[in-house]
Amino acid sequence: MAGVKVPTEKENRATLAADSVVIGIIVGFRNDSVPRVSFPGCPSEQGISARTTVSFARSDIGKQVALLFESGDLKKPLIIGKILVPEPVVFEPRPAPQAVQTTLDGESLTLTADREIVLCCGKASITLTRAGKIIIRGAYLLNRSSGVNKIKGASVQIN
Repeated sequence: MAGVKVPTEKENRATLAADSVVIGIIVGFRNDSVPRVSFPGCPSEQGISARTTVSFARSDIGKQVALLFESGDLKKPLIIGKILVPEPVVFEPRPAPQAVQTTLDGESLTLTADREIVLCCGKASITLTRAGKIIIRGAYLLNRSSGVNKIKGASVQIN
C-alpha cells in the first residue's frame, strides 16, 4: 500500500484521546489558579494547563476529571467535570424533635401531629392523642365559667 501512512500506537492513542472523553488527573495549579492536568498521551510530564467548566480547590489535586480537547488538540484540554466517587449512603435515625418557640399575632394557632401533641409546664400537662383522648393533668385543676358549665359524655364519673 504505497503512499498510505500507518499510524503508530502513540498516534492512535492521541487520536483516540482527541476524539473522546478522556479521564485525567489534576496535578496542580498555575499561580493564577488555572488547573494543570495529566492524562494518557499528555504531551508534558508535568501536565498542561487546562480550561474548565467547573471550579476547583487545592484539595482537588490528585482527583480525576473528564477531559475533552478543543479542536481535537491534545495541547488544549477542557475539563468538563469532576469524576465523583460515590460514598455509601448511611441511613441515620431521625433526630429527636427539638423545642420550637413561636410568637403569634393572637388570631389563631393550629398544631398538627400524627401521633400526639403534649403541652407541658412544670407539673401540668395537656395531651391530645390520635385516638381522640384529651388528658389534662396537674397538681391543682380549676374549671371556671361565667356561663353554663356543661359536662357531657356517654357516662360521667366524679371521684
